[in-house]
Amino acid sequence: MDQNTQGATAPTKVHVGGRLSKDRYILQQLVTKDFKLRYRRSVLGVVWSVLNPLLMMIIMSFVFQYFLRSNLEHYSLYLIVGNITFALMNDATNGGLRSIIDASSLLKKVKVDRWVFPVQKVFSAAVNFAFSLIAVAIVMVFDGVMPTVHVLWFIVGLVLVMLFSIGIGLFIGALAVFFRDMIHLWSVVLTAWTYLTPIFWDLSLLTNSNAPRIVVWIVKANPMYNYLEIMRSAFVYQNNPSVTVLALAAIWAVIALVIGIAVFKKTEHKFILYI
Repeated sequence: MDQNTQGATAPTKVHVGGRLSKDRYILQQLVTKDFKLRYRRSVLGVVWSVLNPLLMMIIMSFVFQYFLRSNLEHYSLYLIVGNITFALMNDATNGGLRSIIDASSLLKKVKVDRWVFPVQKVFSAAVNFAFSLIAVAIVMVFDGVMPTVHVLWFIVGLVLVMLFSIGIGLFIGALAVFFRDMIHLWSVVLTAWTYLTPIFWDLSLLTNSNAPRIVVWIVKANPMYNYLEIMRSAFVYQNNPSVTVLALAAIWAVIALVIGIAVFKKTEHKFILYI
């Protein structure tokens, strides 16, 4: 390699490395800021990340275990794992939805990679999810469930949910800049998604009620069903998730990322005109 080529390559590497370092620093600061704002002026502070899923689990267990007459073993654990996993996606995508709009004042003053803001919301949701795992541990002790080596599957589930949420966050965050109706539409989508996902009910309710096969397929193809199954394999079933569940979970994460990145990259240069 001649001197001219070396001279051209070195600054490029420094420039890219500097940008990544800057983005990482901004990402870290934004996550820290979000964490502090979430519990600002709260007496119990971060304890709410443990209490909230526990209280929801107690209420929903009382209602649905009798209303649905569920015979699931360790239903409370089944319910809380489903709740906190879906809440991770819910919080991450809701945050990503308004991330660019809410960062408008900063984007107009400072030159920063715009993808940092939707991604930051996913990491903030993951921090809250991490504290929620304390509630899961409490329920496991209460139900007499001892963790096994299969608990490590939760790492795979967490990574896949985060990648999926990043893709969705980039996609809807970009669309919301141009179409503010997306903010209201996403609320409707999440509500429908909640009932389509077996959070407080299980798939046997459909199969036992002779539901059309297409309905069962739709539920099984639902991305969140597969992510919940991985998490429940780690904490509730204590076995290896099926190859089908793992494959669908990975495929949905890749699809969401590809679409999210493509839409975000194609539209981000116009953000400044609409925020």
